[in-house]
Amino acid sequence: MKNLNWKGYRIIAWIGQALLTILVIAAAVQGKWTNAFGLAIFLIASFVFVIQDDKLPTLFDFLFVLAALLNATGWVWDFFGMPGPYDEIVHGYTTFAITLALSFLVYGSMLNIFRNHTLLYLVTITSFGIAIGALWEVTEWSAGKILNTQVIESLDDTIIDLIMDSLGAGLAALISFWGLRNWINRNTNVSNSETKTYI
Repeated sequence: MKNLNWKGYRIIAWIGQALLTILVIAAAVQGKWTNAFGLAIFLIASFVFVIQDDKLPTLFDFLFVLAALLNATGWVWDFFGMPGPYDEIVHGYTTFAITLALSFLVYGSMLNIFRNHTLLYLVTITSFGIAIGALWEVTEWSAGKILNTQVIESLDDTIIDLIMDSLGAGLAALISFWGLRNWINRNTNVSNSETKTYI
């Protein structure tokens, strides 16, 4: 069970949040208030995920905080605007991490049902992740219009981002299904031990 719910992942996640807090402050000191606001949203979202002690495996906490840090460093030091695949990699990974965590939170009550329907689970979680990626693209487009900045470079940029989002969502579905089996076994073992204690 160390693979999925090792306590060290949560400790690393808290360290990541401390770094993210520093990046929010760094963006504010640089006068990049839009970036600071965006990073603060990531910080709050990551905090919400990390405090879900019994609802999420600690590995998922760590992966989400890492996604927040990748976005934060990209915004603070403008890695997104530099040549190279940073933007595409972060798009794919962020969708992967968000889909992975949200799949457990949103579909948590139905995990036992999905356990016996592998294909349905994989298609559902992948579709869920692709929808998250599409909403993110709408958010980027809206931010560009509202803030009058060039967030989206071109139609090609959007399509490539959506492809990376889809790949991240598909990978999240596979990892989520693996995590599902471990998580159900863990909860079953915990329930059985509690029952023995009361008996």
